[in-house]
Amino acid sequence: MSNLRRLALPAALALSLAACAQEPAGDAPGGETAAAAPLIEGDWALDPAASRLSYVSIKAGEVAEANRFDTLSGTVAADGTASLDIDLASVNTGVDIRNERMREIFFGVAENPKATVTAKLDPAAFAGLAVGQSLTRPLKANVTIKGASSDVETEVLVTRVADDRVTVVPTAPVIISTDMFDLTDELGELRALAQLPSITPAVPVTFSLAFKRG
Repeated sequence: MSNLRRLALPAALALSLAACAQEPAGDAPGGETAAAAPLIEGDWALDPAASRLSYVSIKAGEVAEANRFDTLSGTVAADGTASLDIDLASVNTGVDIRNERMREIFFGVAENPKATVTAKLDPAAFAGLAVGQSLTRPLKANVTIKGASSDVETEVLVTRVADDRVTVVPTAPVIISTDMFDLTDELGELRALAQLPSITPAVPVTFSLAFKRG
């Protein structure tokens, strides 16, 4: 459960890539071909209803549980600057008491309400992406949780699903650990409260982020 904060990283990475594609030409009225606005023009915003950020926690060495964050927001600027905010109070483990402990003990949401992910991409790297096409690119992002920051590297698959819509998913789960954000003590406290022999400090994180222009 405590391993959730790692999720934040992948998410930010994906956002950055979304702003970088270029739109294909379309047919204008009268049969003329009109050039669509390149994806690098204008700002992009995360579509929270179509986006997901999840992780799997492992307790007692063999019990795996799916968790997620329900509230995300983010933007990608035309220059490739991307940011993702994760509302830590929206952590959803499927169990009320676990949610409460994650919010109050692990994340301390009263003083640290959100995790942030930032990244900077080169928009030109995605200039040739047409509607229906996908592109795989490495991504490096900085994740901050409770004042502690760590750089995370991953690879994402960016798909241009429409002229003004892009989706981003990782090509493999992103592994995050508590020591990356100085959360090992908090993890130990959760383990003791739950009377568990162990909670694995590393968790796989997955995400699916949708961005729309404007």
